[in-house]
Amino acid sequence: MIAILKHVPEEGPGSLERYLIERSLPYRIFETLKGDAPSSLDGITRVILLGGPMGVYERDRYPHLRCSLRLIEGALRAEIPILGICLGSQLLAHALGGRVYKGHGEEIGWRDIELTQEGLEDPALRALALNPLNGAVDRAFTVFHWHGDTFDLPKGAVHLARSASYPHQAFRYGKGAYAFQFHVEVTEVMIRQWFQDSPLLEIILQETASRIHEYARRAEQFYRYFFSLKPAL
Repeated sequence: MIAILKHVPEEGPGSLERYLIERSLPYRIFETLKGDAPSSLDGITRVILLGGPMGVYERDRYPHLRCSLRLIEGALRAEIPILGICLGSQLLAHALGGRVYKGHGEEIGWRDIELTQEGLEDPALRALALNPLNGAVDRAFTVFHWHGDTFDLPKGAVHLARSASYPHQAFRYGKGAYAFQFHVEVTEVMIRQWFQDSPLLEIILQETASRIHEYARRAEQFYRYFFSLKPAL
């Protein structure tokens, strides 16, 4: 079973859940804010950590983050593939000993990332970088961001991507633990909900309309690789 840890109600699995449903892959969403979390790793083949507006350093205020960290630590020991998205990437960085802290400003909307040389050589990032329109591997391409925190690269992690605003956009640890600062799972419906009271709504929706279909295909290419990884257990 694939365990999806949801940290706030409004940040769900989006296109990732659609991928799992279409392929009849068993999964369960755990509402960690309500105290719902896996009691053990028995039968869990993947751990997905979703986003949230809180900081990893706010664990006293948001104790459910401690549960997510314990699960990450267990999954790392068991070599179960992990995907951390936004807050999830910061939790993974923290669990690996990396410093997580407030950044110099928010990174919001559709902006480019650039793969490192290691990112170009990583099969998961190459799957995401594969341009669905022409088949080329794009070293730089557009993803969706909404974060204000960032992290230092953990010791032993492989740096995979950077942006103009933040150098650490993606990393891999071991063979199957991936951290994405950006939102690979985002859908147009999610974006509309997130920005419904924001003055940025119209411009974000215009940009989304021209980008979301290509982005969804890139995400699907990445999911196909990630969910083909074999857990150690």
